[in-house]
Amino acid sequence: MIHQYKLNGYNIVLDVYSGSVHAVDELAYAAIALVDAGHPRAEAADLLAKKYADHPEVTAEDINDCFDDIEELKADGKLFAEDIYADHAFDFKNRSTVVKALCLHVAHTCNLNCEYCFAAQGKFHGQSGLMSFETGKRALDFLVEHSGTRHNLEVDFFGGEPLMNFEVCKQLVAYARSIEKEKGKNFRFTLTTNGIGITDEVIEWANKECYNVVLSLDGRKEINDRFRKDIAGRGSYDRIVPKFQKLVAARGGKNYYMRGTFTHANPDFLKDIQCMLDLGFTELSMEPVVCAPGDPAELTAEDRKIVMEQYEDRKSVV
Repeated sequence: MIHQYKLNGYNIVLDVYSGSVHAVDELAYAAIALVDAGHPRAEAADLLAKKYADHPEVTAEDINDCFDDIEELKADGKLFAEDIYADHAFDFKNRSTVVKALCLHVAHTCNLNCEYCFAAQGKFHGQSGLMSFETGKRALDFLVEHSGTRHNLEVDFFGGEPLMNFEVCKQLVAYARSIEKEKGKNFRFTLTTNGIGITDEVIEWANKECYNVVLSLDGRKEINDRFRKDIAGRGSYDRIVPKFQKLVAARGGKNYYMRGTFTHANPDFLKDIQCMLDLGFTELSMEPVVCAPGDPAELTAEDRKIVMEQYEDRKSVV
């Protein structure tokens, strides 16, 4: 299996099963694609000859040499390598009884009303609700019971907005800490939050107990407030940015990241990254919107072209 893509002017071919990465010229890139599509050598060579008929610098000898190189790489196991693990794959349920991480959906509700929210404003198209301590405790016990010999166990407080159930989050962490030594485990907690509920108490708790904190901000004020609004339709930027800055400063600028979303409104997301850098945030992630076809936030074909240009032009961000 191979994967081909172009980046920063390079034609890159990844051979998945061997892990080999090849930077090739246009001729080789096209030849490899034809071989991957199942064309016999003679047929593929004829197709390339027709494609490069108006390119005198590409000769029949060049095409023949190219296919020789491909066959040599195949023989060396560096291109179109076989999957040596194919016979070891089997049904997922039978692979292992080991569980190493849980995402705890502690709040089936949210205090923001983000228009593009894949979780339907935290309720996932269902009824709002909060996880009880007993349910969360059973989940942690399940994790311990099925973690085998693993020492580090990962737990993410998620929602909705998990800080709407902050008291249960605190109780669950306290419970986990109380059984770590006995069970021979080390719980590493992550908090994912929109920032509305951050207080000094939350900051102190998160910096003591959370291995990582994920903070939701879409960058520029006008972009963030275009989608990330509260129930009353007010933007969240002015309320959350100072809280994020205070939390990050208290963490020493480590073990966090800002998580933004680029949509039809901001395919030029490098401007949002620059904005977050200017605010003092250095650990950044921008991800494409997940929404239904036809949603106003959906990335169009033209948007995707801009997005690809943004990835190519990332060096312009300082």
